[in-house]
Amino acid sequence: MGSDSCGSGLLLALPDDLFAMVSRSLSPRDLCNLCLCCRSLFSLVASEKVWLTQCEMTGVVPYGDLIEWRRGISSYKALCRFLITVKPLLGIWVHQNPELGNVVYVMPGFVSVVGCRIIPQELGPLGIEDGPLLWAPVFEIIGDFDGSTVFFLHGREKENDYFYPGLLNRIEKNCNVLLLEVEPREQTSGSKLVHARSFIDHSDKEQRKICRSDSGLSRSQKPFEQSELMVPFSRLAFGDRRRLLEIVTSQVRLRAPNIARGPLFSHSRNDEESFHKYMMLLFERKSLLMKLYKLGEGNIDLKAAPELTSDPTQLEVSEIRKSLDHSSAISGVLNVEDGCTQVAKRKTFGGYFRDGFKQILGKSSSMNGSRQNSKKGSSSSENKYAQLHDFLKSGDKIGLSLLASNVKLSFYRAWPNMHDSRFALYKLPMRAPTTGQEYAGLWGGTFGWPPGRPSEDKPGKALFFLLLSYEENEVGQRLLIATKILEGTHYVLHPNGSAMFIVNIDEPSLDPFPWDTDADSLPVVIQNAFVGDGIANGYGFRYPGSKPGSLYVIQGGLLAFMWKESKAILTLQRLNLQELLKKGERVPALPPIANFSYLTKSYSNVFAGCANTTNCLASPRIIYRMGLFKSKENLTTVCHHCVD
Repeated sequence: MGSDSCGSGLLLALPDDLFAMVSRSLSPRDLCNLCLCCRSLFSLVASEKVWLTQCEMTGVVPYGDLIEWRRGISSYKALCRFLITVKPLLGIWVHQNPELGNVVYVMPGFVSVVGCRIIPQELGPLGIEDGPLLWAPVFEIIGDFDGSTVFFLHGREKENDYFYPGLLNRIEKNCNVLLLEVEPREQTSGSKLVHARSFIDHSDKEQRKICRSDSGLSRSQKPFEQSELMVPFSRLAFGDRRRLLEIVTSQVRLRAPNIARGPLFSHSRNDEESFHKYMMLLFERKSLLMKLYKLGEGNIDLKAAPELTSDPTQLEVSEIRKSLDHSSAISGVLNVEDGCTQVAKRKTFGGYFRDGFKQILGKSSSMNGSRQNSKKGSSSSENKYAQLHDFLKSGDKIGLSLLASNVKLSFYRAWPNMHDSRFALYKLPMRAPTTGQEYAGLWGGTFGWPPGRPSEDKPGKALFFLLLSYEENEVGQRLLIATKILEGTHYVLHPNGSAMFIVNIDEPSLDPFPWDTDADSLPVVIQNAFVGDGIANGYGFRYPGSKPGSLYVIQGGLLAFMWKESKAILTLQRLNLQELLKKGERVPALPPIANFSYLTKSYSNVFAGCANTTNCLASPRIIYRMGLFKSKENLTTVCHHCVD
């Protein structure tokens, strides 16, 4: 179709710069539809300036970084595709365990987004802004040359850093749950994921439609309808899911080369020469990771994989499925064929695979078999868990996958109620400050005044992260709720997700602020004060009480909540986690599965304990900040700021 016949003459007459401005009123979908009208419009929409504008409109990274990112991808259109895909992941993700706080902040890297865990820590003498924030990598999602996505889980085993490649299943626009799973894949479709429904969106009827009449047929012979009724990973028993993740991660892992342990995101542009050096390192690192992902080149554990695999993201399960129909043990070795890890008949690595999968299959079969043979149990209990046999029938291979879905979650105030047996992270809703909700957002600080200043007897103060949100009570009063998401004590004082204080914004406080000057001996100016209640000892750890206090809004961007009776004070400032992490200090990660989602109930700093065993924390400054050499009495007596 010609340009005149489709009425595109006016658009084609516009200069590129002007059309790029006009395209700000169009979505990427609109532009893609526009390019289908005629060849002339196709050429016009293909302009790099148009797609650079679309990339900028996503708001993921600033304009200057887009120019740098373009070097690692084929076009701005491909870059826009990547940015739109990963944008829903940006923000704060949490888990209930450990109770000190499990905060993962997802931020832009270099043609990537990076999940960074904030380590519970003490505030050093330099304060929040100047003292490096300790963090550990959790996962990366990298943009390939064509804008598609690549997933790497981070982890550390036996003093070595590893990458665990997998596939990004899907990212829903308003996702609030991030799931680490094992997914079956089809060998004949380019390792395409077989999309089983997850625990969050399948119905009971769909769960029970597992057809076995065609079990002897190949996947190509089975009807299309049956292929849609796959067993979701979430329907397996917890032990089966955990062991599957353990076996898959142990086989797909790649030893991290030195350059891959380098920076994950760019630093400040204050020093242009240093900035460009960082960008070169980031570009080299991305290129190497993509090569590792596609070609399998790198230091793969030879005991786990005798030959180099060209697709390190998946394992063959054809022989595993055979073992479900026969009681014989699994024997063989994982070797490479067509870029996949397959089970052969010679016994080198077969012993390990036999021990791993036989345990899973034996336990799964016995558990599910007993349910089927029992005539006294209810139908709901019989179908509580799916058999691993049926899960492995869903595809020819299995591999790691990351799924970001939107689910209906219940909340207690601002804290989501979480599944205690899912390898998941939960997104906290972040609301930007607006008129009437000026204090919404992420705040951090310590107990004591002046804020963040250490004393001789207490050289380090526990760093707290609080998420401030608004709620309206039953009588229409506006409440400001400060939810604890991280505390840097040695042993937890308050439950994760508890309200450190709740303030009635509509009720001013008449109590005076007890200090006249700040840390720099400047006069303290109180702009507002509100009545509220702060957390206190109640009926055990899980059921804290509250005592009255006041929230003071101090000129200079500080908030301070003071308990009326004890005069204990918690001083807060607004945080920009992205900038703090760029200036932060990286520490080693946990083993891969626990690094993603730490499900064990814990009341101590498990992240600091793991990091302390490595050379990365040999620096006296970090050991001092983590408080690792405090006495045992100080370890348990952590109520120097607790309100009785």
